[in-house]
Amino acid sequence: MQSSRRQQALFSIGACLTAVAVTACSGGGGDKAKGKSGAAAGPPEVGFVVVQTSSVPVPVDLAGRTVAYQSSEVRPQVAGLVQKRLFVEGSIVRRGQPLYLIDPRLYRASVNQANANLASAQATAEASRTQAERYKPLADIEAVSKQDYTNALATARENGAAVLQNRAALDTARINLSFTTVPAPISGRIGRSQFTVGALVTTSQTDPLTTIQQLDPMYVDMQQSAGDLLALRRSLAARNGVVPTRAVVRLKLEDGSDYGQTGVVEFSEVVVDQATGTVTLRARFPNARGVLLPGMFVRASFAQAVDQDAFLVPQPAISRDPLGHATLFVVGPDNHAVERSVIATRTQGPDWVVTQGLKPGDKVIVQGLATLKPKQAIRPVPANTAQKIRPPQKGGGKDGGASGGGAGKAGG
Repeated sequence: MQSSRRQQALFSIGACLTAVAVTACSGGGGDKAKGKSGAAAGPPEVGFVVVQTSSVPVPVDLAGRTVAYQSSEVRPQVAGLVQKRLFVEGSIVRRGQPLYLIDPRLYRASVNQANANLASAQATAEASRTQAERYKPLADIEAVSKQDYTNALATARENGAAVLQNRAALDTARINLSFTTVPAPISGRIGRSQFTVGALVTTSQTDPLTTIQQLDPMYVDMQQSAGDLLALRRSLAARNGVVPTRAVVRLKLEDGSDYGQTGVVEFSEVVVDQATGTVTLRARFPNARGVLLPGMFVRASFAQAVDQDAFLVPQPAISRDPLGHATLFVVGPDNHAVERSVIATRTQGPDWVVTQGLKPGDKVIVQGLATLKPKQAIRPVPANTAQKIRPPQKGGGKDGGASGGGAGKAGG
């Protein structure tokens, strides 16, 4: 009986010791967890970039249409039948090259007639001049009346003028004869012939014989809204960091491919189209390979000006509210996050172009934005700073975990 009571007492004492040991162990684990959570709690690490003003082009994207550098409609300057066509349709012709031959027989006869009329007038003028010279000494001695001498002198001068008239008629006849050979007025690629051999052509006809176009270089006419052009000119006049620049133009063809060569803007018209409210700008492009043809639709991209007071901010730094207003976070006093509203209307590569809301030297937060709130305490580091991990201490001390709270990259 005594032995059984002793065994029960020993069992009760062991159970108590076990409960005390379990309580002590659980209490120690709670302290360690508390220490670890206390070490992890702290300002989040964010990555920032320091922004400075940059020279950013003001881009323009316009629709355009190609136009031949030079275009000439070949028309006859005399009437007659077409005897020959002296070119190959679609070929390259040079300025002055014969293209058509019009029947020259009538015009050659006109030259011969004008030449004969000139010879007759010259003979008459010579006779009247000789008569006037003979009357002069006779009039001095009053062998003939002075009136007769005056009339002879006037006749000689009149016949001399007739010579000049006939010589001019001969020149006109020769010019008309030369017009029977129709030359190329410019160098370029010639189109199809509108008239065949044997067709009758006149100087007053509405249809040209053919058309020649010079395709290298090539013009591109672009249409820009008068309102956009007015806003640009106001920016240039205000001198708020926007300065003009010589526009280098890039083209995209109708199939979406890039043309590959750049052009320059030649001029801008000073008249607004009343029907469309646009102003025409003309650019010139090299076209040695003949890729551009007259009448093609293209898209032209170029910079009309350069904004010297803009900021380039990485795109992840900027968010927008439901109304589309752009905001970002900067590192404020005492390492607190400060939210700012900015104006960012376009992108350039991986960056937003910010024109208002920043000043040089601002630290814009670009990493660690997922849970960031305004006025929140932060620990800023330069963007893309690697996380520093301390080795665990022996004995599982408080510093055994990672110092920092970032992962990989700052705020990444």
